[in-house]
Amino acid sequence: MIALLSDCLLFQLTNGESVPCSAEMISVELVGGSDGLLDPEVLRHAAASVFHYFKAELCRESVTVGEFAGALEKVLRNLGFTIRAGAVESRSRETIETDLGLMAKESGGSFELLFFPRLRDELRTQLRHSPRVLRFRGLRGCVKQLAGARRWSGRCERLRDHIVDYLRQCLTAEPESTDCALVVE
Repeated sequence: MIALLSDCLLFQLTNGESVPCSAEMISVELVGGSDGLLDPEVLRHAAASVFHYFKAELCRESVTVGEFAGALEKVLRNLGFTIRAGAVESRSRETIETDLGLMAKESGGSFELLFFPRLRDELRTQLRHSPRVLRFRGLRGCVKQLAGARRWSGRCERLRDHIVDYLRQCLTAEPESTDCALVVE
């Protein structure tokens, strides 16, 4: 018997045949078959996570295609997507939410310096899913975090208005935003 590479799993097909595949090979197959309905980077990371789960955490050498597909479906469902009969579509096409408070925390001590470029990138990423409504929640906490304030102040109000205006400008500048509403709360 030929030894299996350390970064490969045997995928058992329905016809009884087994095919060795690495995480990258699976990702290439999935990205090629998604017809652009999912961000290729999201799909690659989700497939690599599922691959790691079977290989490293469960210490499995082989997995059925059905098991892998079920685990991948669960991961994508937790990310807001569903898979039906080979097609991938967004479960949350109507509304996509982003937590501004979390984004402010992730910006660390850089305050507004990293926050605004990251906010624009997040808006662009969300627009790729063609939502009807983009909801940015947690504005008040985000502003207080960025301003370094414990209580609401005039500076907080100005920063709040600046964030809302910035989101509006970014949305109108994007070509994908034709049928998208913006909600900031």
